[in-house]
Amino acid sequence: MNIVCIGSGNVATHLAIAFKAMGAEILQVWSQDSKNAEILAALTKAKPVMHWEDIDRSADLYIIAVKDDAIPAVALHLKGVKGILVHTSGATSISVLEGAGSGYGVLYPLQTFSKTKAVDLTNVPFCIEADRPGTLEKISAIAHLLSRQVAEVSSDQRKILHLAAVFACNFTNHLYQLSSLLLEQHHLKFDLLKPLITETAQKIQNAVPAEVQTGPAVRDDQETMKKHLQLLQGSPELQQIYELLSNSIKKTHL
Repeated sequence: MNIVCIGSGNVATHLAIAFKAMGAEILQVWSQDSKNAEILAALTKAKPVMHWEDIDRSADLYIIAVKDDAIPAVALHLKGVKGILVHTSGATSISVLEGAGSGYGVLYPLQTFSKTKAVDLTNVPFCIEADRPGTLEKISAIAHLLSRQVAEVSSDQRKILHLAAVFACNFTNHLYQLSSLLLEQHHLKFDLLKPLITETAQKIQNAVPAEVQTGPAVRDDQETMKKHLQLLQGSPELQQIYELLSNSIKKTHL
């Protein structure tokens, strides 16, 4: 299988390297950033390209892994290519690829990626969608080369899934950051929280989140919550976040 990778960010890097490891040939890596294109191309023995007229139009698969708002413009540049065209976005409809390639669809890995941290894609859910059954069959076969978890998910469902992922991942990580800053202000190390974070994540592997909720809000411990808010008097934004989340927990559980 010959692949052209459009993009050189976190998702593009992990997918290109994974496809290369399984025996696919990465023909080209396109990026507006020539340095990033060269780096990923070197990792996958591909050719870096920065101009649309240099794109190889005879590849089997074109992977668009760029910012969501850039996908429609990228798709226009790939009209008439030979192979299947897929984007990797969780929040973008399949319709932005209409008429592109010999078939088009979505190959969305539901995971958080960083270039510097390896991820075992065999455990990552891949959500797929296609313009027609024949294309879906091909995209499914491609996805199964990477992962044991492949599911057909519509654009509307995928948008909800992506939204839920923002709550579960992005917002949670931001709360880690706020916790870290709070601890630093009082000369405490974030490492002290890591066993708690690990245990919390492990609990929900075998339980419904609502069943393992702990803390003062779920107990309706008003006295403790008042003390916490007093400690946050110098940080009105943190007070608002604390009250908002505590009230949400109480509404859900009480």
